[in-house]
Amino acid sequence: MNENNKKLAWNEITRLGDFLKNKLPESKYHPNGRNPYAHILVLIKKKFGCSYKDIKDEDFKTLLRFIKFIKAKYN
Repeated sequence: MNENNKKLAWNEITRLGDFLKNKLPESKYHPNGRNPYAHILVLIKKKFGCSYKDIKDEDFKTLLRFIKFIKAKYN
């Protein structure tokens, strides 16, 4: 992914992380609370099979739609 798209993707990820603060269900594996940013990055890695930085430019719009999908799940 080119540098501009990486920056745009990271901005969307951080906005979603801010939105998800205190919205993720509690987990016995995270006694001090869950990290919403890490949660998003794990979901992206599961969906695309790689880090958000390694997603191809042609899949950038798909990544943005996936981020919106995650947000809609927690609305």
